[in-house]
Amino acid sequence: MGVTASGKTGLGVELARRLGGEIISADSRQVYRGMDIGTGKDLHEYQEIPYHLIDTADPGHEFNLFEFQTLFLKAFHDISHRHRLPLLVGGTGMYLDCVLRGYRLTSVPENHELRRQLAPLSMTELADRLRLANPRLHNSTDLTERSRLIRAIEIAEFPPQESEAWPDIRPLILGIRWDRAVIRERITRRLKDRLAAGMIEEVQRLHAEGVPWDQLEFYGLEYRFVARHLKGELSRNDLFQKLNSAIHDFAKRQENWFRRMEKNGVRIHWLEGAGDPLAEALEVINKSC
Repeated sequence: MGVTASGKTGLGVELARRLGGEIISADSRQVYRGMDIGTGKDLHEYQEIPYHLIDTADPGHEFNLFEFQTLFLKAFHDISHRHRLPLLVGGTGMYLDCVLRGYRLTSVPENHELRRQLAPLSMTELADRLRLANPRLHNSTDLTERSRLIRAIEIAEFPPQESEAWPDIRPLILGIRWDRAVIRERITRRLKDRLAAGMIEEVQRLHAEGVPWDQLEFYGLEYRFVARHLKGELSRNDLFQKLNSAIHDFAKRQENWFRRMEKNGVRIHWLEGAGDPLAEALEVINKSC
């Protein structure tokens, strides 16, 4: 794990190569087909290493935490049963946390009667009801759009169900960290590279293929700001400056999430990105075996 632009994929691939492993992606956006540059798939890095949970959903589908956990468990069992090593690689904190702390998630069907009851309520009333049903609310985006808010209430008020047995996962957790100034430089350089590689054209294509502008807002910062640029709301210079600043802020939020994970008992072995993280990782692994 690590913040955006920290070098997670490269390290994960090298570890998989040395340890007979396969990558399971823990990235909430790389699941989407055709969303390559903006999500930073960098598929060329994998070479001969098999990967999972990338390109599994079509743009327009709202992939969720339950789907991720379901597909993760399937990939984990498949890789393990073939006597290979599963390596979970990514920076989406909620995805990592649901595996490392074993969230018990169930599939929640639409409740049409509940939706009829919620229909006359205002956004404020809906938000209050969600907070009452889920005092530990962690996804604030559920509060900003009516359909997501209603769905979140539906899930929060669903009666507890028996979940399937959780596999025996004994993780060794490696995190890559950089000096704040260096990671800012890496983020800025990568953004320039992605724009040069055709990120604006990628968003333009997605919209032309039927993904509406408002839906692109939910596919991450790159798609949100490029969509605003294509709609004429941001100049090219404003696009770069505002998006660059937003990604820096996102990296800080990732760091805060990792700190909360540690406070909740998740032990992370931190590797120095500016040093030799591969050698350091192998040393940690050898000591833990």
